[in-house]
Amino acid sequence: MEMIAGNAAAGPPAGPGAKLRGWAQSLGLLWVLLILCAVAVYLSPSFVQTGNLLNVGRQVALFGIVSVGMTFVILTRGIDLSVGSIVGVVSVTSAMMLASGVPIPLAVAAALAMGALFGAVNGAGVVLLGMPPFIMTLGTLVMGRGIAMTIATGEPQSLGEAADRFYFLGGGFLLGIPVPIWIFVAIAAAAFVVLRHTAFGRQIYAVGSNAEAARLAGINVPGVLLSVYVISGVLSALTALIFVSRLTVGEPTAGTNLELEAISIVVIGGTSLFGGEGGVIGTVIGAAIIALMANILNLLGISPFTQQIVKGAIILAAVGFEVMRHRRGR
Repeated sequence: MEMIAGNAAAGPPAGPGAKLRGWAQSLGLLWVLLILCAVAVYLSPSFVQTGNLLNVGRQVALFGIVSVGMTFVILTRGIDLSVGSIVGVVSVTSAMMLASGVPIPLAVAAALAMGALFGAVNGAGVVLLGMPPFIMTLGTLVMGRGIAMTIATGEPQSLGEAADRFYFLGGGFLLGIPVPIWIFVAIAAAAFVVLRHTAFGRQIYAVGSNAEAARLAGINVPGVLLSVYVISGVLSALTALIFVSRLTVGEPTAGTNLELEAISIVVIGGTSLFGGEGGVIGTVIGAAIIALMANILNLLGISPFTQQIVKGAIILAAVGFEVMRHRRGR
């Protein structure tokens, strides 16, 4: 993890103590993940079957791509509740474009641009109107879901003849590994480099640590905030494209509650809801933990309703721990 107090363009990285705490936290998460794997093997030997492991990997990728974008936002002390609705809007619009004969590259570009537009609207509301991120993105969450249902008239949208040609993105394999996993690895690696080794990454940590101090240090705080919401919107749109490709249909309800999954993954991964602390490594491990727990519950035949109770308890525990840790640090 990195936190700076000076000019973000040339600010020093976090001290050795902060880095050691960050690595210790990541190591602790890895132990949790390994223990969960051992429990999964003990409870259900079918866990280690190739097909099941690939399904877990796909879930990690789908949750993880959105969560990387959420990490950028939460690092600035923000929140993005609209990610699930963006997935729904992009799902139906991209499916309708493909079904109408729009070339795949153009449809993909339009879908990503749509995600960027949603992110820009969120960022503009926070920056220009001074709206609290929670309220701003809650509004776009509701509006986005309404837009998706209106466009699709509440019905799933088929890809038509484009289904087979577009399937590779979400359902294909590369070197025996599902394509979404490769996409997630590339995005996580890029995000790690941006946050750890670029001026923009240092600016994100600075804004999350103390926005006023960052402004006085010469950082373009509005530009940073706008950028992280656009990043979150684009990655949500990419997730929607993977959903559509895999299912060969655009569902207006796609991504429902995905924002809760993403927030829980980011918090479990050690990124502070109070901003300025955390990173992508923890988010990747957090995504694996959430996907693995869901898989274990499915293998045990646990009711989906009971699974919601478990997930809610995990979110409360993770946030409660973070709040207590923040109070002790004052």
